[in-house]
Amino acid sequence: MQRKHGRWFLSMLLIFFIIVSCDSLSLAAKKQTTSDKVAVANGVIITQKDLDTEMTIIKERLAMMKRPFSDSQLQEFKEKTLEKIIGRELLFQESQKKEIKIDDAKVNEELMALKKKYASEADFKKSLSEKNLDETALKDKLKQSLAIKELVDQLFIQKVNISEEEIKSYYDSQPQLFKQPEKVHASHILIKVDPNADETRKAEARKKIEKIQQRLKKGEDFATLAKEFSQCPSSAKGGSLSYFARGQMVKPFEEASFSLKPGEMSDIVETQFGYHLIKVIDKKPETTIAFKDAKDRIEQYLKNKKVQDQVKEYVDTLKKKAKIEIFQE
Repeated sequence: MQRKHGRWFLSMLLIFFIIVSCDSLSLAAKKQTTSDKVAVANGVIITQKDLDTEMTIIKERLAMMKRPFSDSQLQEFKEKTLEKIIGRELLFQESQKKEIKIDDAKVNEELMALKKKYASEADFKKSLSEKNLDETALKDKLKQSLAIKELVDQLFIQKVNISEEEIKSYYDSQPQLFKQPEKVHASHILIKVDPNADETRKAEARKKIEKIQQRLKKGEDFATLAKEFSQCPSSAKGGSLSYFARGQMVKPFEEASFSLKPGEMSDIVETQFGYHLIKVIDKKPETTIAFKDAKDRIEQYLKNKKVQDQVKEYVDTLKKKAKIEIFQE
């Protein structure tokens, strides 16, 4: 069946996902050009390659979410992405004015952390290539991001405070966010059969699950038989699945699981995966997360939002003082 918050996390989140105001940029000039420049921010050139790299990442995310996009939407993404790059560049320039220095050791530490997310060095380099990057360019981007992180930390994160009243007000005004639905912890034994299989194969699978069912009725241990016969990866854990709520499993499996009491076993249940025997281990009724348990997460969320709003305002201020040129076809 398929199914350190804190300053560092918050500031890195802001660095990579800062959304510059969707209003048009205050431009010093708009010109047509055939060069590789797409914009200049206080004399610093932003190239077509910079924009293409960001757009490759956006397209990958949209593809993973299976979200199609039109040519007009793609153009809108490009415009907003260019705004984001310009905003990031202005923040970096401010970090340099404040003499924020990032040493190579810190950059290398971040680089190694990124590499660990890949199965091999070859996979890492392939991913860089697909994003029009090499390791040197990536290290430059990491250095820029770390400098912006330090700027955001100094200017905003260290200074922002969320009061107890703000946290409680959010908790009281958003009760639906703190509802925990009814959940069930079940184990199952699965004998697979393709839904399009012929009747002979279905009968064979049914016979196998019936034999297991008879052994269970005679008192044999469910987990032991699941380890021996179940064709689900959960067999390694004696058929045990994590707690799940309604809507997380296929309908016949869900209905059978929620209809049972802890300790009870189902009759044979047929789903698109095959035939199941289900045993309910435990049930949790619908509950509401207590304020004391939700408090820290609410505080982090409100802090994140407040700092993000402050950073956007700060970027807008920087834009008004900056000399920005955008070159469009």
